[in-house]
Amino acid sequence: MPDMSAHLALTQLVPFAAQELDKNKVTPGVLGFVVFAVLALAVWLLMKSMNRHMGKISFEETPDPATAGNTPKKPAATQGK
Repeated sequence: MPDMSAHLALTQLVPFAAQELDKNKVTPGVLGFVVFAVLALAVWLLMKSMNRHMGKISFEETPDPATAGNTPKKPAATQGK
């Protein structure tokens, strides 16, 4: 009888990964990995390009109308520079 209980214990402890694979199960495989890697690379390159283009933009913010009256105006001689 000890052999029978050891056999039952071993059959219940076998992980699912060790069982035979189902041939009808659809998996992404190598092609799925390649497509995913290409998409990830494309997104990374697009974000890098966008960051570079956003860094080239320079703009001057308009002053807040509520605080615009509190700022001193520049003298006329330095406004053209």
